[in-house]
This record gives sequence, structure tokens and C-alpha cells, in this order.
Amino acid sequence: YALSVYLATKLRDMLKGIKNIIFDLGGVIYAINYQSTIQAFESLGINDFESIYAKAGQSDLFDNLETGKITKAEFFEGVNKFLPNTLSPTKITEAWNAMLIGFMSDALKKLEELSNTHRIFLLSNTNIFHIEEIKKRIGEGDFNEFCSLFEKVYLSHEIGLRKPHTQVFAHIVDEQGLEASETLFIDDSPQHVAGALKAGLNAFHLKDGEKISQLLP
Repeated sequence: YALSVYLATKLRDMLKGIKNIIFDLGGVIYAINYQSTIQAFESLGINDFESIYAKAGQSDLFDNLETGKITKAEFFEGVNKFLPNTLSPTKITEAWNAMLIGFMSDALKKLEELSNTHRIFLLSNTNIFHIEEIKKRIGEGDFNEFCSLFEKVYLSHEIGLRKPHTQVFAHIVDEQGLEASETLFIDDSPQHVAGALKAGLNAFHLKDGEKISQLLP
């Protein structure tokens, strides 16, 4: 309890002078479990899948998927290179989407509140498979309603840039006419937070078990 109060105080202090907040999606607003996808692929025959894909880093195959540089077919082909037996696109898609859990209702409520006091944006390292699956689960209308909470949604596979590279933060700052010093970035991956700090933004690392609804005023 004392730690959560300390963190909430720390984040509130950080919000002083902040006019803009850029949110990550997975792990901050949308619940995900990387381990589910790791286990799904390992059960399909990829030994030590975590060595090519994990929260802390990943191979070029996944980087290229997240920046829209490869097609679905090329992704399937790339994954099959790691497998002992060729799997169908359906099996690979199911394993890849296994990490997706769902939107955090308390986070959505907090975003609605913050949209009245700050300029808020979304920046996600994601891919066509995950976005299509989320749309399928909640419906296109509800997905568009979610996106409308933000001034603009930046998805890595659509803009060709991904965190933690400073270029993606510079892109948002420049396009939106933001002052980096008045902008806060919130993400659950330490390397992405480091990238934002390098780009001159304020940044907060949301750790496991912490929620923006508890920490933001």
C-alpha cells in the first residue's frame, strides 16, 4: 500500500506542467499475456520461442511485422522456418493472438477523464493480426469508439515506426506540434520508456500490477 501511494505521488508530481500524454496499448490499456503466446508456439514445436519473441525484445521477423514491412504470407513463412512441421496460417494466427486478453475497463474510464484535461494519444507496437483480432472480438464500432478517446492513434504497422526508436516519438511531437517537455509517455516496457526519455519526453514505466487508474489523479 505504501509503495502504491509513493508511486501515485511520484506520477502526480510528474504530471505537473504536462499537457500531453502518450499511452502504450498492451499492458497499459489492453491486458496481454506474452507467456500465453510463448507457450502456444512452444506447444506447436518451436523450442525456446522466448529467444525470438519476448516483452524485452524480439527478432527481425516480428520487428518487420510490427512496422508493416512484411505481408501476412511472409510472416507465416518466417514462423514456419522455426517449426519442425509446416503449420497452417490459422494455427499460427491462433498462437500469435493467444496473448490477447481484453481491454481494462478501469483504464478506459481513466482515459475518458483525462481526455477532458489533456491532449491524449495512443502509440502501440502492434500488427495487423492483433488489430484485426481485437476488432473481431469487440466489433468495428466499439473499436472506433475506443480510438475516438484519443486525438490520434499511432499503430506501428501503419506508420512504419516502432518503439523504442526515438524517430517514432519525434514523429508524433512534430506532427502534433507538441513540446516534448510538456509530454508524458506511459509504457510497461522499460526499453520503450528509455527511448522516450532519449527523445526528450517525460516517461513513466508502468510495472506489473500497477494500473493507470490507481496512479493517475
